[in-house]
Amino acid sequence: MKACIAGTGSYAPTRVLTNADLERMVATSDEWIQERTGIRERRIAATGEACSDLAVQAGKRALAAASVAASDLDMILVATCTGDYPLPATACLVQHQLGATHAAACDLSAACCGFVYALSVADAYIKSGMRHVLVIGSEVMSAITDWTDRNTCVLFGDGAGAVVVSASDGAQEILSTHLRSDGTLCELIMVPGGGSRMPPSEHVIAERRQYIKMKGNETFKVAVRSLEEIARSTLAANDLRVEDLDLYVPHQANIRILKAVMDRLGLPIDKVMLNVDRYGNTSAASIPIALDEAVREGRIKKGSLVMLGAFGAGLTWASALIRW
Repeated sequence: MKACIAGTGSYAPTRVLTNADLERMVATSDEWIQERTGIRERRIAATGEACSDLAVQAGKRALAAASVAASDLDMILVATCTGDYPLPATACLVQHQLGATHAAACDLSAACCGFVYALSVADAYIKSGMRHVLVIGSEVMSAITDWTDRNTCVLFGDGAGAVVVSASDGAQEILSTHLRSDGTLCELIMVPGGGSRMPPSEHVIAERRQYIKMKGNETFKVAVRSLEEIARSTLAANDLRVEDLDLYVPHQANIRILKAVMDRLGLPIDKVMLNVDRYGNTSAASIPIALDEAVREGRIKKGSLVMLGAFGAGLTWASALIRW
């Protein structure tokens, strides 16, 4: 049995944080942010609005689009690095709120690559006999963002996206998924404090180690190279060319990274889904939000050949090729 994406959904908090708002918080400017990142605004979760709350809304919309009842789900996978609690898994909270009484539930942590990693797991479980798996990427990045650090606070936003992966005997199919990692580069993007290596303490809080840290220049170079490599490997594995793609849906990290990858691959902008200007970097939620928007805008239709490409902390990078 093959696996296909039967429905998509997304959710973004109502609060919009613009570059003009950030100008009043840190020493930056709208012009600088747009030139360096391509971001104009991002969504921020309301007080008390947690990762599971965003995930449930996106999940409900994906289930409705797929015409699948929550009670029919075999598994729920939530890709996140900003879960509600250290334990239990955020996916268990989602399972309860959706009323998915027969579904197993667990989280998957691969930062910005989390959704594609989770999609590969869902693909494998469908091929092993499951019928419906709900895959959600949900993040409240504002919770781990240092709003005094102008180099990182301009980048991130909150949101959730979801897909229902179902068994299929038709032409629709997840053709392949490809996953990579390199732990020697783990310090390029990390939250150093708050885990078992450096548990929460007055020292951790005083040094603001509970927030995300990133080495931007080094990350940029590796991201461009890795996204190009895995895109070409994915196409080669399926005996296809760049020209065969109908749409490329990349992780929405930074417009300069995306344009560099597009140039290297020879992809015209009309074949790339871009929404980083409105959401910023929502980590694991980035690709499923963009995927859902592309579907709803009619940029993905039945028969479309779609490639996903992600890069993130770990370091990790991943891709998936999908026949819609």
